[in-house]
Amino acid sequence: MLEPIYLENKKLLIHPFRPEDLGRFQELTGDIFEILSDQWTLKFIPEKRLNNLQEAELFLQTAIINYQLGHNFLHFISDKELNKVIGMINLISPEVAKEHYRMEHYPFFIEFYLISPASGSSIMTEILPSIIDEFIKQGITRIGAVINRKNIAARKVLENANFNFKAPFDALQDLYEIAIN
Repeated sequence: MLEPIYLENKKLLIHPFRPEDLGRFQELTGDIFEILSDQWTLKFIPEKRLNNLQEAELFLQTAIINYQLGHNFLHFISDKELNKVIGMINLISPEVAKEHYRMEHYPFFIEFYLISPASGSSIMTEILPSIIDEFIKQGITRIGAVINRKNIAARKVLENANFNFKAPFDALQDLYEIAIN
């Protein structure tokens, strides 16, 4: 199972769900809803949209359980000054990927989301390489990402973190991968 990742700089804290987050569960649910209902955030992934706070609460509950089961490893990007989650990074296990994708080989898959007010500030460009390094230190040597071809910003973030184009994934998306041998 993946060990929780904690990274921090002057402005941000990257962390999984922590015991102290129990006391702010509803606030965290609201932050998740704000991210996964943001029109800009979901421009290229509308299927991820949450429609209400109940869906956000179920999303968080499921993420906590899936982390403990080793299925998905959700980490939050928190703005320390605002004490607010402004983004999320989810690492999906190969076992879960097999349930959704048909591929020859299954890497771990990474997804990342930022709320629109945080966009354009290079947050993901700055933190994703460090997060990838932490995964690699824990023995995860193949990580994939599926992105919409029109999502130039996500492609640049991935390329900056040493992901390479692997293949077309479907009619709208491409597969990028980083593999450490």
